[in-house]
Amino acid sequence: MGALGYLSASIPLRLATAGSVVAIPILAVQELDDIAVGGALVAASLAPAIIAAPLVGAALDRARHPGWLVFAGAGATVAGYSATALLGIVPLPVIALLLVAAGAGAPFLLGGLSSFVTDEIPEERQAYAYDALSYNIASVAGPGVVAIAAISGSNRLGMWLMAAAAAVGAVGALALRLRARPAGTESVLRTIASGARHLTLHRPIAVVTSAGTLATFGQGALPIAAVALSLERAGSAEEAAVIMTAFAVGGLGGALVAAVRPPKRFTPQLVMGGGFALIGVFTLLAVPSLGFGWTIVVIGLSGVFTASSNAAMLMLRKQQSPLGMRSQVFTIGSGLRATSTAVGAAVAGALAGLDAGVLIAG
Repeated sequence: MGALGYLSASIPLRLATAGSVVAIPILAVQELDDIAVGGALVAASLAPAIIAAPLVGAALDRARHPGWLVFAGAGATVAGYSATALLGIVPLPVIALLLVAAGAGAPFLLGGLSSFVTDEIPEERQAYAYDALSYNIASVAGPGVVAIAAISGSNRLGMWLMAAAAAVGAVGALALRLRARPAGTESVLRTIASGARHLTLHRPIAVVTSAGTLATFGQGALPIAAVALSLERAGSAEEAAVIMTAFAVGGLGGALVAAVRPPKRFTPQLVMGGGFALIGVFTLLAVPSLGFGWTIVVIGLSGVFTASSNAAMLMLRKQQSPLGMRSQVFTIGSGLRATSTAVGAAVAGALAGLDAGVLIAG
């Protein structure tokens, strides 16, 4: 099916995950008037990913039909999001339990799918550029769809749409040609242990994983820093949405360019490291208070380099991973990045009393 088939399966699955973290708190406030419940349900849908990631990766590496495992992960997501759409009707413990199952299935849809992208798109640079594009489109479209649903006045529509997106992606995943890996002789526990040793002791993959995890720590802190910037430079918190929209639009533009014209003249190490450096440089340009327009422009430009650097990171993961543990490397890497994003937001929130320029520099 190639790039079109991969995008048609991966974008709805990732869009559902990206949109749910916005839709769940909105629904909790509307139906229960309790933001704390919303936060707890979001945590239930995200926290299991890093715990399940090693097992998910090992299962994909050993599966004769990995596409069915991706379908099962998507099915758990559909069930969890459908139950959440009935918040206030379905008992809360049932919803929480189904969201935990959805969170455990998330690594199939994120790093798991990424580990098979070259089965659909053989040229490496093109494959991971399209994979980065999939993530970028999902990160913009998911919250966008939920916001439109919220404006329409329907309390539950956003969650129903996220469940529907996951269902569409589940069907698309069955059509993908996810090839079985060579059968291993080790037990599951030994396979997981081998993957953990490779991630920590093989220096290239350890560097790629730690660098990618640290970069998402900053990305997780950015929305909190954007609120601080908005309060200081525009007088209200609402303009933080404009800053983050500029970052997302920059990221989407960069992803489209990278998908059409991957940076083939440069090594993936240079693209990944150089891209992260340029994100940092343009973010630092927002530290001086040169007007709100300036802040929007430079943050938007920083987003341009996210897709190319992430695509290079994914390609390096593949190049530095033996075939028998590739899915493990991808699922654990994506789980660490998701956790790092959450920690970055928490740390920035704890330091929110500092000057906005200090937060954005950090």
